[in-house]
Amino acid sequence: MAKFELRYSPLFYEDLHKITDYLSFELKNEIAARELLNNTEAAIKKRLSNPLSVAPYQSVASRPYPYRRLLVGNYLIFYVVINNAMIIRRMLYGRRDLDRIL
Repeated sequence: MAKFELRYSPLFYEDLHKITDYLSFELKNEIAARELLNNTEAAIKKRLSNPLSVAPYQSVASRPYPYRRLLVGNYLIFYVVINNAMIIRRMLYGRRDLDRIL
């Protein structure tokens, strides 16, 4: 089995920061924010062992490297695989208009 390198895009960090700020400051639920961070890290590390194991996300936009997704609670993490790298691109609330955003 191939070994994959893990990378994160700045946009993913921006999404994650907005989500955890919302949970912590708007909803006043720091425990939920911390759990989401822990669950996100665990899910990404687990998927890193075989990032091609899920079908590509069928989005409206055409991409040279299709998005794949990972569910963490109510959030979807979108990533691409390029050569030996799994690149985490976005983290979005699952009930948003994903095709419009992506």
